[in-house]
Amino acid sequence: MATIAQGSRISSARLGWLVVLIALSVLLNYVDRGAIGIAAPLMKAELGLSATGFGTAVSAFFWVYAPLCLFVGWLCDRYCVYRLFAGGIALWAVATLLMGFVHGIVLLIVLRLILGLGESIAFPGSSKIFAAEVPATNRGLANAMVAAALAFGPAVGTLTGGLILEEMGWRPIFWIFGAITLVWLVPWHFVAAPLRTRSMSVPVVDPVPLRTIMRVPAVWLMGVGHFCTNYGFYFLLTWLPLYLVKSRGFSIAEMTALTTLGFSVQGIMALVMGHVSDRWVQAGADEARVRRGMMIAGQALAAVAIGSVYFAQGPMQVGACLVLAGLASSLTSTNLFAIGQMFSGPKAAGVWIGLQNAVGNAAGIIGPILTGLMIDYLGGYGYAFALTALVPALGALWWWKAIPPIRQFEERAA
Repeated sequence: MATIAQGSRISSARLGWLVVLIALSVLLNYVDRGAIGIAAPLMKAELGLSATGFGTAVSAFFWVYAPLCLFVGWLCDRYCVYRLFAGGIALWAVATLLMGFVHGIVLLIVLRLILGLGESIAFPGSSKIFAAEVPATNRGLANAMVAAALAFGPAVGTLTGGLILEEMGWRPIFWIFGAITLVWLVPWHFVAAPLRTRSMSVPVVDPVPLRTIMRVPAVWLMGVGHFCTNYGFYFLLTWLPLYLVKSRGFSIAEMTALTTLGFSVQGIMALVMGHVSDRWVQAGADEARVRRGMMIAGQALAAVAIGSVYFAQGPMQVGACLVLAGLASSLTSTNLFAIGQMFSGPKAAGVWIGLQNAVGNAAGIIGPILTGLMIDYLGGYGYAFALTALVPALGALWWWKAIPPIRQFEERAA
């Protein structure tokens, strides 16, 4: 990580630890938000939830998370991002832990709302630090670490959660995951302490007003592209375990292995793609063209992979489809926030990524409820898979034709 900090305001070693801890926080973010999907095969039956009810509980996370990303991004441009990180993670860790005590859908929804409140810090905050400190030639690696964590989170969560589910039931999943997330606060306290005390929280002399960013068409177009990327990923994160166990007849152990395989491939390939994209940029390739091309390819591959899961026969074919889905997600997750950082520049990274993420995560509000309704009222998963494959297919066209030239926006022109 030493190369990341060249020319930055803080030391190479400290920035390296910050990037590692930010990546770890994203891993825990997806372990905790995805825990409900792992618990679903037993939780749904014990709490008496319909597919629509389960989808509503999943969606509740995004009712708060999506709109708050914008406000949290605004905060990150003006206040100490390190303190915001600590507060957000403490809140979501406690919410995760308490989910192990629920006995009905109302409290489950309330805790999912609190979880969304806490987790809204992750991407605006990390992008704020990266845009200010990481040079373009290393932007791929820094974002690839976050992208890998985004994938390894569900992989680790599925593997460990599946083992806990099989041996101990669904409630200990939430107790154990929440407690582990609280432990993250200890190293963060020590690494960030000098930065807090010396007010070095990625300082901005003149933060760009929210109203200025909201007048930039590119941020809204990026938000739609983000939506298309998220729709398929959230479907696999929250519905795949339930589908494999209840509709395809796989055991919990088989479900755990298959789901972990897909997310593990995504995490490994995210690191590879981040390194490759940086090498191309260092060799003189146009960064904007490289990252746009990866987004188009990733969206197209995701459409093929998700559609193929429904028609796959047996564990080997399902596993192959999930490997392809992991490769697709590695391309998109590595570049999605990097492109936002290129558009925003360091002064506006927090509010830009916050707004982009807010629009993009509307997929988490709409998708789970639509999926639940289609399962309950249209006779199974077929229509849900068809829609979930269609959205990233349209996303490939969107990234190709609708996203404008990728360069830092001009504040005066906005």
